[in-house]
Amino acid sequence: MNLLRNSGLFVAAAALGAATFLASCSDEFLTPSVPSALTADALSSPAGIQGAIVGAYSQLSGRGSRFGSYNWVSGSIQGGDANKGTETGDFVAINEVVEYQLQTTSRLPSDKWNQNYNGAVAANAAINIALRSEDPTVTESFRNNMVGQGIFLRSHYFFELYKHFENFVYFDENTPALEYSTQPNMNMLDAVISDMARAVDLLPETQGALGMANRWAARTYHAKMLMFAGRYADALPILKDVMENGKTSGGADYQLLDNYSDVFNAEFDNNAESIFAIQAAANTGSVNNANYAFDLAHLQGTPIGGCCGFWQPSFDLVDSYRVDDDGLPFTDGSYRDPANRIASDLNVESADAFTVDGKPVDPRLDHGVGRRGIPYLDWGPHQGKAWIRDQAHGGPFSPKKFIYYSRQTGTLQDGSSWTSGYTAMNFNILRYADVLLLAAEAAAQTDDLDLAKDLVNMIRMRAANEDSWVKNDDGSNAANYQIGMYDSFDSKAEALEKVYFERKLELSNEGHRFFDLVRWDRAADFLPGYIDYEEQFLPLQFGNATFNANQDRFWPIPQTQIDLQQGVLTQNSGY
Repeated sequence: MNLLRNSGLFVAAAALGAATFLASCSDEFLTPSVPSALTADALSSPAGIQGAIVGAYSQLSGRGSRFGSYNWVSGSIQGGDANKGTETGDFVAINEVVEYQLQTTSRLPSDKWNQNYNGAVAANAAINIALRSEDPTVTESFRNNMVGQGIFLRSHYFFELYKHFENFVYFDENTPALEYSTQPNMNMLDAVISDMARAVDLLPETQGALGMANRWAARTYHAKMLMFAGRYADALPILKDVMENGKTSGGADYQLLDNYSDVFNAEFDNNAESIFAIQAAANTGSVNNANYAFDLAHLQGTPIGGCCGFWQPSFDLVDSYRVDDDGLPFTDGSYRDPANRIASDLNVESADAFTVDGKPVDPRLDHGVGRRGIPYLDWGPHQGKAWIRDQAHGGPFSPKKFIYYSRQTGTLQDGSSWTSGYTAMNFNILRYADVLLLAAEAAAQTDDLDLAKDLVNMIRMRAANEDSWVKNDDGSNAANYQIGMYDSFDSKAEALEKVYFERKLELSNEGHRFFDLVRWDRAADFLPGYIDYEEQFLPLQFGNATFNANQDRFWPIPQTQIDLQQGVLTQNSGY
């Protein structure tokens, strides 16, 4: 639900027509257009500055692209939470990600590079408009807030570039715009971390619009960046402060929602668990304002969005939700053993009999995955193969977290475009469960094993709320749900193993997994086995997949950018 509308921000949006220069780049995405003096004067009012900031926020969604800052392909599919789904010939550019065969001329790296530099350029321009404004109605607190939001957003876009490319072009408000394209690409994570610390100092604790970043969002993001840099001892006290004192932009204390599925329901957008989210709105006259990334994830040939069957959860992910008699997961990888696999309807026609797996599973499975015989939100029981576009290619499971409910049709869903899968559901870039798990990881890394255990158990306690479990129409549990608590972590290695696995379960298909594997230095250990596991079920999709640890941890710098900035950019290793 888009709450950048509040407090006159859409009055300010009238200035956006004049502010299109903020992201109006040619193919040379680091060569922004330079505004005229008249345009700069028009933007220097409070409304104009806010409009420029809203323009920088708008780049979070990719503005018509299906990637933006969602990372459903680069984080989830590339990390093994899901496969491409659909069929081989649809959106073939994603096939290269599934197979770990990206090239320097591939579409997805180019899109990601361009989108994030559009955002960074827009944010930097907005910062400079705020800093240079001589409008007497621009107060110091207002200026600091706008500059803080601009630095927050610029840091986010650069962090996205770091996660995908490692080596990226960095600039700040002191870099002349015409010199962006002369800067070399290198690992500038430390500079981005420092910038986010500046945003913390500038931003207020609350905002007039829930969709805008506040001090606590910046503090959270700062800690997360420190975790990526391996600075666990620095991150932990910040994360503790966020847990003890953090508030949403509306002033509500951060906390886990009682019901896990409410995190993924547009009716509960901008809740106490949401720290920073891409805002979405339906029925505004343009589906670009909706959750544009996930229209393709809805179920092909059904009333549930109508198209297109992408982003199907993997066998590996589904089987990870198998639990033992104590309700604990098989973190040693034995969830892949034939005796522990969760029964599916692969190659079973919808008209043929199928029995839902009766062994114990973590209840979060059926909040994140659609599987045959289990209620699919309020659409009735999942019908199996009839609801899958091509089982032989994508498998038997459907995505569930970012699908709209039947009761939301026409209100929190937008049917005005070629497909009806556009929703008003926000996408959380940062949520409180992520904070708890990052803190658990930092605690384990600094040998506070009891704190790590307690934080993981907090996450699991929410999942143990029986009232939130998926139910059949008669009120009975839809499956054999069990979830237990950890009694102790007996070593640092065990604590990290449990924390890492809990992130997989809790944050599945939210765009984190691949980047977690890389920062833990576990991608080379996990992904080859994942490919082998999936290939036995889906040889059409995984038969050509090979993960090369010396190359595939990061994406290639787009060749078009190297050609445009001759002698400036350096290609990543292995490409």
